[in-house]
Amino acid sequence: MILVKYEKTEGSGDEIWNDMGEGRICFSREAKLEFLKHKRLQRIKAGTLNDSAPVMNITTRSSGDSLRGSAPCGVRSFRNPDISTRSGCVINGRDTMSKPKVEKFDTTDLDWTDKMPECPVYYPSKEEFDDPLAYLQKIAPEASQYGICKIVSPLNASVPAGMVLMKEKPSFRFTTRVQPLRLAEWNSDDKVTFFLSGRNYTFREYEKMANKVFARRYYSSGSLPATYMEKEFWNEIASGNTESVEYACDVDGSAFSSSPIDELGNSKWNLKKVARLSRSILRLLETTIPGVTEPMLYIGMLFSMFAWHVEDHYLYSINYHHCGAEKTWYGVPGHAALDFEKVVREKVYNHDILSTEGEDGAFDVLLGKTTIFPPNILSQHGVPVYKAVQKPGEYVVTFPRAYHAGFSHGFNCGEAVNFAIGDWFPLGSIATRRYALLNRTPLIPHEELLCKEAMLISSVGDYEDLECRSVDNASRLTIKASFVNLIRFQHRARWCLMRSRECVGVSEHSHATILCSVCKRDCYVAYINCNCYLHPVCLRHEFKSLNLPCGTNFTLSVRDELFDMETVSKTFEEDKDVIDEVKHQSRNGDDSILLSKLYPLAEYDEYNLYCKIELHQDRNSKQSVSGIMDVDDTCSVHNHQIFVSTDTR
Repeated sequence: MILVKYEKTEGSGDEIWNDMGEGRICFSREAKLEFLKHKRLQRIKAGTLNDSAPVMNITTRSSGDSLRGSAPCGVRSFRNPDISTRSGCVINGRDTMSKPKVEKFDTTDLDWTDKMPECPVYYPSKEEFDDPLAYLQKIAPEASQYGICKIVSPLNASVPAGMVLMKEKPSFRFTTRVQPLRLAEWNSDDKVTFFLSGRNYTFREYEKMANKVFARRYYSSGSLPATYMEKEFWNEIASGNTESVEYACDVDGSAFSSSPIDELGNSKWNLKKVARLSRSILRLLETTIPGVTEPMLYIGMLFSMFAWHVEDHYLYSINYHHCGAEKTWYGVPGHAALDFEKVVREKVYNHDILSTEGEDGAFDVLLGKTTIFPPNILSQHGVPVYKAVQKPGEYVVTFPRAYHAGFSHGFNCGEAVNFAIGDWFPLGSIATRRYALLNRTPLIPHEELLCKEAMLISSVGDYEDLECRSVDNASRLTIKASFVNLIRFQHRARWCLMRSRECVGVSEHSHATILCSVCKRDCYVAYINCNCYLHPVCLRHEFKSLNLPCGTNFTLSVRDELFDMETVSKTFEEDKDVIDEVKHQSRNGDDSILLSKLYPLAEYDEYNLYCKIELHQDRNSKQSVSGIMDVDDTCSVHNHQIFVSTDTR
């Protein structure tokens, strides 16, 4: 073993020894902190925190174990240069890795990191821990006000994640993404993109590379204080030497053990089980969606980050920290989501990169999941932000419509999956509307899930274990009201369409969700068919203005169990609490506005809710999927799609 003695740190009585044979630095905690403080002062004096900070050249490496070059305080890029060129590394002649000073983000004063409030932390007993979704429903009224919360598991994983990924899954490998570690101007000339690096790792190879990067920068193999690392991250991303990091995000798989002796792996908090639990709405999906119904792994290194984003369809997410260094999270509660987007639209993005006017402009860009900026900007403009420092063995839960972002303090491995319970439906409806406005394909069939869950609730006699396995009363109330609002909209829309004689006939269908050819909204209850049956249209469009290639002879296609659903909806409306919730959702939704715009009622109209609608059947009174089109593996023909969930995040 070769020991090299470093000079003593200023003000410390401890000597620091470098174990060159093992790549470790051995020194006391007091010496470590004093050394880091001294190092920061030296960096400030040297002017490395201004806009003239030098930028290191990017080099190509062949393996995660080859950190042999000189890298004083940073990590060189580990990506394939061919991929850099293909992925738009240079925009309008400038290197996306360079770090010019971004005036809109002032990172010279980081005192805000010590003042940001923390999210709530929960310590459930083993008894409370037995049912994840029941426990989350219990704490949701309080925890959702923070957007995120932390749950400390009372159970331990007896089989480490590394053992699972190296022994139980010996063929496990993954490809990283290269993340430029810098702030952007967010205009047409300067946007940040994350792209595939082309580097492929085993779990051990990546761990070895990440740990060497950390040791080279901090002369330590141990963890450092979270408050110190937070300041380091924002200094580095603003003007430091590190050009990029590698992050393995959205990796298919799980690090929960299948061993019968693993207590946590055998519990319901194993994320492979969460989406399919009896209280989870996503159990009704007939197909699996990686990252939504099936967990994904997130394997990070020093300063790898997850940008500001909200979960697909405003779903819940649950994230488990398997092993390694801590993660810092920032969360914005769902009730402040529009305020968050307003600040991003006005203070972060330049107008020239917004694809649309109004509140959806920033939402569209944020969906790219590459926007990073310091959260104090939000606090300065009245948007509540809360912080969490996640350690191994802890869960972080994000609530519907809660924007969140964060970064890693070093090598670590986490795992995440989505889920939904009854209170999600109103927010899921808002997400569906926004996707349709932006013409984005939905990932899950919101309308179908709502109808199926509502019909199950109505058939308690047919579902003997409903009371013990279904959602609680508050969630059931939300589901019933959401269902009533949907059926009310559909009934009035059909009544107006048949009265106006814009539809020449009616047919029935029994197939799964179909996508609107105009806005890609999911249609389950009813939709309009064109002459050729290749351009279905949801009931949220002005049909007179449609310009379909096959003409204007439309037929109305309704679900074969439509009248059963209307009967259930009428039954739900007998409950005063349901009616009150219906009114509450109507005030916060947009269907009532859309009804008055597309399907207005005159004073003399004798429309009554749930009145009988004369449906004139056409010659093809019963439709199946094959009656509409030939279904191939992709389930899409022209603009017509039957909903089959195959997208990954």
